[in-house]
Amino acid sequence: MGEAQLRDPDVLVVGGGNAALCAAVTARRAGASVLILEHAPRDMRGGNSRHTRNLRAMHAAPTEVLTEAYLEDEYWQDLLRVTGGQTDEHLARMTIRASRGALDFMDGCGVKFQPALSGTLSLSRTNAFFLGGGKALVNAYYATAKALGVEVAYGAEVRSLALDKGRIAQVEAVVGEETLTLKPKAVVVASGGFQANLEWLREAWGPGAENFIIRGTPYATGTVLKDLLGQGAASVGDPTQCHAVAIDARAPKFDGGIVTRLDCVPFGIVVNKTGARFHDEGEDVWPKRYAIWGRLVAQQPDQIAWSIIDAKARELFMPSVFPAITADTIPELAVKLGLDPAAVQATVDGFNAAVRPGEFKPTSIEDGCATQGLTPPKTHWARAIDTAPFIAYPLRPGITFTYLGLKTDETARVQLEGGGAASNLWAAGEIMAGNILGKGYLAGFGMTIGTVFGRISGEEAARHALG
Repeated sequence: MGEAQLRDPDVLVVGGGNAALCAAVTARRAGASVLILEHAPRDMRGGNSRHTRNLRAMHAAPTEVLTEAYLEDEYWQDLLRVTGGQTDEHLARMTIRASRGALDFMDGCGVKFQPALSGTLSLSRTNAFFLGGGKALVNAYYATAKALGVEVAYGAEVRSLALDKGRIAQVEAVVGEETLTLKPKAVVVASGGFQANLEWLREAWGPGAENFIIRGTPYATGTVLKDLLGQGAASVGDPTQCHAVAIDARAPKFDGGIVTRLDCVPFGIVVNKTGARFHDEGEDVWPKRYAIWGRLVAQQPDQIAWSIIDAKARELFMPSVFPAITADTIPELAVKLGLDPAAVQATVDGFNAAVRPGEFKPTSIEDGCATQGLTPPKTHWARAIDTAPFIAYPLRPGITFTYLGLKTDETARVQLEGGGAASNLWAAGEIMAGNILGKGYLAGFGMTIGTVFGRISGEEAARHALG
């Protein structure tokens, strides 16, 4: 049962990732007794946070881990662009401003950061990278929580939260073979989305969801979310919207993590099973647009596509954990991919003929290489695919987390259908990210939402419990 005695705490935190840990640490520092119920076993604790690498943070001047400056208005415009305006501006700007203090809080919990990075990701100005990645971050938080006296139960699946007259009266969980009933004074739910619930994905997306790959934890089944929505908690977001990226189709069904992501899309073309292109591969710099490609691939026949580049591009991106598929000619490559060689060759020929020369800048939106007279166009980084060996990677939709969630206010308090709010229930992280992410994604922003609302929910829950 982990490290907990499983007594009724002042604050019960449901979940064990970044948002949950920020809530637990904050509540404990405020003087509340805290119990974490983590669905995963100890060696898989941490939710999707195990696979993260960085956090997007506003800052006014260079720091040891961030270059230049990244101010509120630019941050907001970046978010506005990727969401298409489907965001709550008040909550979004509040999150952006609060991100200024996130790194100091994390440092105070033992999280270490790398020096500012350069290279293929182009994120040194906007995102701080964790030394040792997400697992190191999770371990640091758990060590801090333990030192503070936070109790943890692993393998603890919360099955129901009794919402009675706007208040959580009790929480039922299964820990091992034991059914546990707790009556905390305050509850923070930070248990993620429903992306690991394949049946729920099929309800939202139809049979094509069978071809989706779940990048992160297999424990994000949405049980807590569905239970609360069924009892009158207000929802936010669309069940078909999610953080979905193009990943290597050879990745495992669950928990493949960051190493399965493919970053080669901007430097070549992407074709579907008919050998045709279907979207502008050069829309924007990759950290702002990479998360549209999971959804785009999901809309293609059989939810499959292939990224094709040539030898000129092979050093411009982080390679997949799986080997590239290579050939000396485009038709030979198409055969290896199971595609019609004539169709793929025609697509490549048409693309090459439409490319107009310009100054190639692989990490800048100021790049001048584009196509002319081609539908769909390629607006940046368009260079002829003409240098052997020719290289391809298969793409599938990789779902990170879903955006259907619990509606909250700026204090992270869960709202109720018909108005009002639950008196002792707060939410943080992916389970409420849809308040700010209506669609699209910015690299590192999920961690920002989790950190900011984790801290807010922990503070508010502790105040309620001790009040």
